[in-house]
Amino acid sequence: MADDYFEYRHMVGFEETNLVGNVYYVNYLRWQGRCREMFLQQKAPDVLAEVQDDLKLFTLKVDCEFFAEITAFDELSIRMRLSELGQTQLEFTFDYVKVTDGAEVLIARGRQRIACMRGPNTNTVPSRIPEGLARALEPYTTRGLALSGRTA
Repeated sequence: MADDYFEYRHMVGFEETNLVGNVYYVNYLRWQGRCREMFLQQKAPDVLAEVQDDLKLFTLKVDCEFFAEITAFDELSIRMRLSELGQTQLEFTFDYVKVTDGAEVLIARGRQRIACMRGPNTNTVPSRIPEGLARALEPYTTRGLALSGRTA
C-alpha cells in the first residue's frame, strides 16, 4: 500500500538552530510552507501555474506542537496529509519525523489552514479550490476523510 502522505525530506543545518543548538521554532513553520511548495511543484504543476497567474493560497492559521528537540544534521521527514477539504478552504496536517538509521521518532505535529482566493490585490475574493488541486491531494487524505462529499 502506498503511503497516505506527501513527504519532504530535510537535513537540519546550523543556520536553523538557536544559540543553545536546538532548532528554532519558526523553522518548523517554514518547513510546512516548503513541503506545500514541493507538493505543488511535483504533484500539481497545473495549480502552480495558476498560483503564478491569479490564484492565491492564503495561510489563515498555522500551528505546531513539539514533542522532542532536534539539532543540526538531524534528518527529517515532513509528512503532509489533507485533513479537510471545503469549497474554498482546506487544511493540512504535518508530522515531523526524525529518521535515524531507519528508526523513526515523531518530534512534532503541525496544522495549516489555507484559503483559495483570486483577483487583484485590491479586490481579492474567495475562490473554489481548483479541481486539479483536489485531485492531486486525493492520495494524501487523512484516513476517513470523505472527498466524495464535496459539492459543486
